[in-house]
Amino acid sequence: MYRARDHVENEQWLAAIDDAAERLDLGSEAKSRATDLFLSTVPEEDRSKQAVVAASLYAGALIAGDQRSQSDVADAVGVSRLTVQNRWRELLSEAGLEPPQW
Repeated sequence: MYRARDHVENEQWLAAIDDAAERLDLGSEAKSRATDLFLSTVPEEDRSKQAVVAASLYAGALIAGDQRSQSDVADAVGVSRLTVQNRWRELLSEAGLEPPQW
């Protein structure tokens, strides 16, 4: 779980989630899930936060049933597809969720 302070301290990253969700035409549930995932697993280092934004968006959309491709999410956030691929399962595990076993 996260604190209200986390929301304030990561305002720019939450805005990045909102912007990318808009570009991806994601629904409110997917955006909300992505925000919760990000705030629950926010890394200490700023350089890692963009990758977590992308992984959060991908996983949040997946959970909400509003799936987008890893490439589309990566393009919307400005990271590589490989970044999304490498981070989203780990992010779900860190948040206490079980990633799907495809």
